[in-house]
Amino acid sequence: MATIDQQFVEYIVKTLVNNPDKVAVDRNIDEKGVLLSLTVDPEDVGRVIGKRGATAQSIRTLLRALGTKNDARYNLKIVNTDNFEGGKSEAPAAKAEDAAVEAEDVAEEEETSSELAEKTRAELADLDDLDI
Repeated sequence: MATIDQQFVEYIVKTLVNNPDKVAVDRNIDEKGVLLSLTVDPEDVGRVIGKRGATAQSIRTLLRALGTKNDARYNLKIVNTDNFEGGKSEAPAAKAEDAAVEAEDVAEEEETSSELAEKTRAELADLDDLDI
């Protein structure tokens, strides 16, 4: 029987992923607190982690709030599922897609940054022309 913390994490994660039937949460208790190990389909790992780990961090924050209510310390570990059930993972393709999107973001940021630099140089050049 799943505990309230396991059900909580399962509920959140199952709403995020494409394969909710492959979501599993194992619970271990040690001297550091409660460790919840989350296993999902390899294709859904990116959805659970989120961009720059934002989604995973949000889930951990919610768990911390639950821990405050239950006087427990929770840790969430997302288990590496590259070899999930021995099947092939689509994670490399997803990682390549994420890398391409991130590269586009960096390129846009560099463009914006270089435009700002040019504008600033022009403003400084105008200031140099002033006789003070």
